[in-house]
Amino acid sequence: MFKKPSLINRIIIGKSVGFAIGLIAFFTLPTIMPEAAMRLRLGILFWYTTVGAIIGVFGVFTYHPVLKLPIPWWFRAPLLGAWMNFVLTLFAYDTMQQFIIAFFGQDPVLESPFWFCAEGAIVGLIIGYCATKCGGQGKATLQGDTQ
Repeated sequence: MFKKPSLINRIIIGKSVGFAIGLIAFFTLPTIMPEAAMRLRLGILFWYTTVGAIIGVFGVFTYHPVLKLPIPWWFRAPLLGAWMNFVLTLFAYDTMQQFIIAFFGQDPVLESPFWFCAEGAIVGLIIGYCATKCGGQGKATLQGDTQ
């Protein structure tokens, strides 16, 4: 199944790794923030599954047409993970700030919820590595799905 590069394999691997990371967050969130609602826990689980799917899909793009530069997986995946967590933080700023305070305390250096962008970059790097290692990247992923 994982011998030839395939976009479907990339998406499956990305979603699976994202789901696994989401499960870790789902089960550890109550220990960090006991007042976290089930809706928040499920939202984080599905969020990282979606981030994994997006990183999987974007594995097709290995070259930036405007800048005329290659985009390696180790740059593309963390950038997407950080961007997605940036968007999440914009929409759920108060909840993310409560989580950061519950996790780190009232440390002024670490009280910004935008630290989730760095966490998203790390998660993106993990997902991107797994998706690229098992599913390939570039145009070859599109050619592998036609058979």
